[in-house]
Amino acid sequence: MANMKSLAKDTAIYGLSSIVGRFLNYLLVPLYTYYMPHETGDYGISTNVYAYVALILVLLTFGMETTLFRFANDEKSKPDTVFSTAMAVVGSLTAIFLLLLFGLIGPISNTLGYTEHPDYLLMMGVVVALDALQAIPFSYLRYQKRALRFASLKMLFIVFNIGLNVLYFVVLGKTSVFYVFFINLLCTASITLFFIPDLFKIQWKFDGKLLHQMFSYSWPILVLGIAGVLNQVADKIIFPLVYPNEEQANVLLGDYGSCVKIAMIMAMITQAFRYAYEPIVFAKSKDADKTEYYASAMKYFLIFTLLAFLCVIGWMPLLQYIIGANYREGLGVVPIVMAAEIMMGVYFNLSFWYKLIDKTIYGAWFSLAGCLILLAINILFIPKYGYWACAWGGVAGYGTAMVLSYIVGQKKNPIPYPIKDITFYVLITGGLFCLMQVSSDWPMIGALAFNTLLIILFVAYIIYKDLPLSSIPVIGKYFKKS
Repeated sequence: MANMKSLAKDTAIYGLSSIVGRFLNYLLVPLYTYYMPHETGDYGISTNVYAYVALILVLLTFGMETTLFRFANDEKSKPDTVFSTAMAVVGSLTAIFLLLLFGLIGPISNTLGYTEHPDYLLMMGVVVALDALQAIPFSYLRYQKRALRFASLKMLFIVFNIGLNVLYFVVLGKTSVFYVFFINLLCTASITLFFIPDLFKIQWKFDGKLLHQMFSYSWPILVLGIAGVLNQVADKIIFPLVYPNEEQANVLLGDYGSCVKIAMIMAMITQAFRYAYEPIVFAKSKDADKTEYYASAMKYFLIFTLLAFLCVIGWMPLLQYIIGANYREGLGVVPIVMAAEIMMGVYFNLSFWYKLIDKTIYGAWFSLAGCLILLAINILFIPKYGYWACAWGGVAGYGTAMVLSYIVGQKKNPIPYPIKDITFYVLITGGLFCLMQVSSDWPMIGALAFNTLLIILFVAYIIYKDLPLSSIPVIGKYFKKS
């Protein structure tokens, strides 16, 4: 229970920065969708470029974030040496990337459809390079359990970013996507400076033998990461390339991208859980009760993601105003995308069995299988069904990886997941979701009241069945029985 409370505490800290940060970033969605002209497709351009950024970031970090946790917790390795070696890998890859980008910017911008705006790609190229260099120090903060410093730096970036966006778009009246990229570059560069004092405290030492071991561990994670990020962004990369109406492609991608932002609360919860859970998993790998701990963590993760799903769907009559009226035609994809994100979170929880036994190649195969299905669905069906194919492709891709990981994992390194309890929670959520559709045509106040009542009933069942108030960290002491 102590470990579970530690997980809850760290998740709360990471989650607070993630939740508050995502909430503040949500302010950028109305900012862009209300101020950027819909017909120009600028928001679609932003969605497309950030998809490429996400993919490149995985390539540049080369799986070294997870690898750092694995080897820093190894008694045979010194944490500072592990950090130094990881930074050497990422730094070298980043330097090569920047040389190629600046040297071949002409052909690259022509190929990606940005012939008239290579500056977009150059700015975001520098941003992703800096993000890659920041990734290892941020991971080291997590290893050191310095959650508050981690959260404060993340929050500083967000506040700075939002402040400049408000200045440019609201005060100065700018409407071009150019300023989105320029502001991101400025803020990312500023945060990088805060890591300089930490870097001077490191005892830098490069270990060639350790590098070989880390490469052997990390390259399957890289493949897994590529497949995983493609599951998230491939639709946004593919859409402008295969949609038959080139003039409308960026406009529709903007509609899809803005609506997906509402669904990203699932990614936010999964990310917060991952930041706290990943270091604990490796640290607890030698404990006798580890399998019971992993099973309980999966159950509670799913319970709260399902609760988040119901909250977003139930309060959609209000949340829809996050995006401009011209972008709301794609709101129907929100529950589909959220379901895909839940599957991704479950897959992340399932993935630790092969990480703990150093068989990360399994994760690469599972993710590749899911990625291939997603790519096939997007390429085949986007021309006819548009962004609906994107949404269902995500469900198919994550669902495939999730099922494969569970089946193989239960044979290779079985964990007693409470399948009956999990299934029952999923069925309850499905039933409440169907009931919420009854209120879809009601006035907003009535719909919100009805849906909130359903959410309260779900919370009451959670408390009754699995989470007595006295067991909740911090506030639980106020509910202890006499």
